[in-house]
Amino acid sequence: MSLAKAVISGTVYRAPEKRFTSNNVPISAFAMNISENEETLVRVIAKGNLAQTVEESLSKGDRVVVEGRLQNNTVKNEDGSERRIVEIDAYTFEKISGVSASNAASSSKSPDTLVQFGQDDFSDDLIGEDEIPF
Repeated sequence: MSLAKAVISGTVYRAPEKRFTSNNVPISAFAMNISENEETLVRVIAKGNLAQTVEESLSKGDRVVVEGRLQNNTVKNEDGSERRIVEIDAYTFEKISGVSASNAASSSKSPDTLVQFGQDDFSDDLIGEDEIPF
């Protein structure tokens, strides 16, 4: 098992499911798609109080940023074969916007909506070194 800290963003692909360990610790797991153009899924695991918050505040289609420990895991398929998956053992998460993909068509601009700039929105003029604040 390899371990590393990671911060990822994407869309909730499968809504969180909450379960409990044998010690009665809540665990919530959901799948995130981290790619815009194709399906690249990462499983996110949240434990304890974070699991409760994830379960209450996230649903399928929400955009989210997750910070946690990156790890590999092996799972068995229905046919008995094993495959490796990438997981994030989450420390924190943050919703990027309050509008889920399913509600985006019916909702007008929300205060949480991200603004995307086009290439024409920026000037090609260089910023002088004396203008940089650090």
